[in-house]
Amino acid sequence: MIYNFDEVLDREKYNSTKWSSTLLEGKDIIPLWIADMDFQVPESLKNDITKRLEHQVFGYSAVQPGYFSSIKSWMKKIHNWHIDEKWILYVPGVIAGIGLTIDALTEKGDEIIVQTPVYHRFFSSIESNDRVVVKNPLKNNNGYYTMDYEDLEDKITSRTKMILLCSPHNPVGRVWKKDELEKVFEIAKKHNLYVMCDEVHSDILFNDVEHIPFTEVDKDAKELCVICTAPNKTFNIASFKTANLIVPNEEIRNKILKYEEKYHIEEPTLMGAIALESVYSKGEEWYRQMLSYLEGNVDYVVNYINNEMPKLKVRKPEGTYLLWVDFSSLHMNNNELVAALKDAGVLCSSGIQFGEEGENYLRINVATRRALLEEAMDRIKKFTNKF
Repeated sequence: MIYNFDEVLDREKYNSTKWSSTLLEGKDIIPLWIADMDFQVPESLKNDITKRLEHQVFGYSAVQPGYFSSIKSWMKKIHNWHIDEKWILYVPGVIAGIGLTIDALTEKGDEIIVQTPVYHRFFSSIESNDRVVVKNPLKNNNGYYTMDYEDLEDKITSRTKMILLCSPHNPVGRVWKKDELEKVFEIAKKHNLYVMCDEVHSDILFNDVEHIPFTEVDKDAKELCVICTAPNKTFNIASFKTANLIVPNEEIRNKILKYEEKYHIEEPTLMGAIALESVYSKGEEWYRQMLSYLEGNVDYVVNYINNEMPKLKVRKPEGTYLLWVDFSSLHMNNNELVAALKDAGVLCSSGIQFGEEGENYLRINVATRRALLEEAMDRIKKFTNKF
């Protein structure tokens, strides 16, 4: 089946956060901010959900074995990652999983290291649990970001208990290489730290880049890490509230499971379980076509900015459908920049929400139909031509 990712969809009337009428103020504004895609899901998912709805009974439901086996199969097929089904713990979202893990493995007042600029929910996940955010800024080498291992180790104190890693990295688009992750593991092992990895973007890769799950970094990495995965970014099904923690170490897994049982969140929702099993077992062809279309979008926007908007700077990301664009030559602060671009008809994510290193940057989501991206780029170009 050939999927049409250029189809025009009216998402506003279906309560889309991205296309919120309140946010867009009823104006002609193209939303390129929050990380979801303007694409319809695989036909097989629609069919599986419809089939279950036709039963018309929605009482308590047991989790079927296919839920766990489909996760195992997908990870092996896409990443050559061999996991045991018993490692899998359901969580109602990646950030929920991160917060739960922080709650289970650390104590109030403990320090957790993040590598800024980074997904802003990391900060709230730490602080809402009464833990302390410690920033280990990435090195910005003309738009290509690398880890600062010396600073990472310098930031560790007796209160440091965890490194919270974004892999692939949102918003800078890096897909960490094995040797980069090995250095993080060595530091974590040396200082007896947990490593919590958000790997939700791991299926969105370009230029034949390989994603390395943190468990595969070293034979001992399984003993200190928790990995969070989900089909949400890959298949655009965040509203099903379905994600998973991959926890090889039994002691760590039992600690987290204890907190899942405390809050009664150890089982997925009926429709969430159906959706996950459907996309992981039947959605590969849709995924391959979507990824090809996405890379075309990424290449189009990167080339357009580099050729038509010389005042801006951007590099092609190794992963994610999010572009990290440098607007510093316009000499505007982030609030002014976001507001001015919104007036020009494009809504992007402010870089400052990802940490102070995001000052003068905007994050642009390119997971939409090409014609809309072309219109957005034309509007941004007209805006930058004023400077």
